[in-house]
Amino acid sequence: MRRNDRSHSDPLITSPKQHALRHHGLQRIVIISGLSGSGKTVALRSLEDSGFFCVDNLPISLIDSFLSILSCDGKIREIGIGIDIRAKGFLSGINDVLANLKKTFYTEIIFLEAENNVLLRRYKETRRPHPLGGNVDKAITLEKKRLSVLRESADRIIDTSSFTPHQLRQYVSSLYQTQKSTNAMTLVLLSFGFKYGTPRNADLILDVRFLPNPNFVPELKVLNGTDKKVARYIFKNAETREFMDRLEGLLNFLIPLYIREGKSYLTIGIGCTGGNHRSPAIVESLRNYLKRYPVDLKVVHRDMR
Repeated sequence: MRRNDRSHSDPLITSPKQHALRHHGLQRIVIISGLSGSGKTVALRSLEDSGFFCVDNLPISLIDSFLSILSCDGKIREIGIGIDIRAKGFLSGINDVLANLKKTFYTEIIFLEAENNVLLRRYKETRRPHPLGGNVDKAITLEKKRLSVLRESADRIIDTSSFTPHQLRQYVSSLYQTQKSTNAMTLVLLSFGFKYGTPRNADLILDVRFLPNPNFVPELKVLNGTDKKVARYIFKNAETREFMDRLEGLLNFLIPLYIREGKSYLTIGIGCTGGNHRSPAIVESLRNYLKRYPVDLKVVHRDMR
C-alpha cells in the first residue's frame, strides 16, 4: 500500500484540535473517496459495521451543513462520508472544505485505488458502466486526473488490487473499529500468500518461505497456522526460533522510533507461499509478543483458509 501518514494525533490526546472536537461532540470523521471500482462502497460499509454513522455520495458543498446538524445531536460521535466523482461540483472548493474540516475536526481521508487492469476486469465482471461513461479505459485515466488533487490530500492511500471485497472489509474494519484508546499507533499484522499477490498495504514485508512447510505434512495440510499443531511443527525448527529472535529485536528497535516520529499506522506483512500455514503462525506469535507496546494491535489473515 502506498500511503501518506500525516501524523495526526490520537483523538483522545489533548490538543487545540481535540478541544474543538469535544466541543462539537464528534470524535472522528473519515472521508472515503477514490477511483470507481476500487471498493469505496465496501470500505464505507465496513465503517458502518464498526459503528460509524455513514453517508455516501455527499456533495462537497453540503458537508459543513451536514456536520453541523449531526453535531447538535450529541449522540453521533464517529462519521464516515463517501465522496464520489458523481457528486455535483466534485472539485469545486474541495481544498478549502477539507482544510476547514481538519481545522475543526479530527479528520482522516482515505483514497482507494487499484491497477488499471484490475479496474477493467472488475467492470467487465460486473458489467456496470463507468460513472464518466464511454470507453472504460479512457474513463479511468480521466478520473485519475480529476481526482489527483484529492489523492494528494489523502492521509492513507490504499491499493485494493489484491483484495477481495471480504478482505478489504476486514482490513478497513481492523483500522477503524470504534474503541476508546490512548495508544499512539495502530499496528496491523497481515499474513498473506505470495501466490495471491504481494499486499500493497504493508509498510514492511517479510518473506518466511524458507521455514519448514506444514503443507507437505498430510495431517497438517488440512489445518491452518492458528492451529497449535501447525505452530508446534513450525517453531520446533531452530531456524524459526532464531528468525523470531532477530525479528523481535528489529521490532524492538523500530516500533519506539515510529511512535516517536508520530506515525499513526504501521502495517507489517508476513508472507509464505499460500498464506495458510507459516505466515499466520508467525503473525500469531508476533501478536502475543507485541502486546507489550502501547499500540492498537490488529491481525488480518488475508489468505488463510
